[in-house]
Amino acid sequence: MKKLQFDRMKNDKGFIAALDQSGGSTPKALETYGISEDAYKDETEMFQLVHQMRSRIMESPAFTKERILAAILFEKTMDSKVEGLYSADYLWEKKGIVSFLKVDKGLDTQKNGVQLMKPIPDLEALLTRANERHIFGTKMRSVINEVNKEGIKAIVAQQFEFGKIICGAGLVPIIEPEVDIHTVNKKEAEAILKEELISHLKALDENCQVMLKLTIPDEDNLYADIMKLPNVVRVVALSGGYSREEANEKLARNHGLIASFSRALSEGLNDNQSDDAFNEMLNKSIQNIYDASIK
Repeated sequence: MKKLQFDRMKNDKGFIAALDQSGGSTPKALETYGISEDAYKDETEMFQLVHQMRSRIMESPAFTKERILAAILFEKTMDSKVEGLYSADYLWEKKGIVSFLKVDKGLDTQKNGVQLMKPIPDLEALLTRANERHIFGTKMRSVINEVNKEGIKAIVAQQFEFGKIICGAGLVPIIEPEVDIHTVNKKEAEAILKEELISHLKALDENCQVMLKLTIPDEDNLYADIMKLPNVVRVVALSGGYSREEANEKLARNHGLIASFSRALSEGLNDNQSDDAFNEMLNKSIQNIYDASIK
């Protein structure tokens, strides 16, 4: 199964659906979907509602392997079921879609212009469970807010430190050092980031295969040479707060870069929509993102 999934992630056309909103971002995701905070009384009910939203997306006839390579899942989604199967099993067995697991515990306070990831004390146990749930890879996010070489070096070093542990567990890590789209001199921050990424990628053991999830760069095709490095399975893009239209427009100018969108994917979806209206909107979103990902 892993070989089939690896070949799919490396070679097939499509994009990654990010369905991994966690505790902090879940209320906003639900509100955007038309479910206000007074609709649930505690965290348990909140996560039940967001799983229903994610299940509705995954079960949609628009959500298929022809355009979607993989989905990124939150830990609670991994442990929840869709049509009687654990989420990753449902996605692979019923849809032919690969699963990744969000493993970070959120962002630390800002230092040197960046927000490193908080410690992940239970990482090895979580990776064991991920393998048991037939997860292919992981995803972990940190954020660059300013042009600060020391901070950017630290953020990339931390990402690769965890990435090596994840590779050792037989999973493919998505390394995600996001550059905030509002960063002053964003282009300069991305140039420093690229230099650090290449340095760490070239130092990786040949058996450690990674993916990168990066903000769509201000300089078109900035990451084209990174895509050619032997340790890189794929380079994917986050929407980063851009609208779906703007994100797709920027993405389409970066050849070989494919989407891994969350907000841009679910934009326009609403709990009150009929199934036909919901599926029509999701189908349109998926087609637009797919078109931008294959240019």
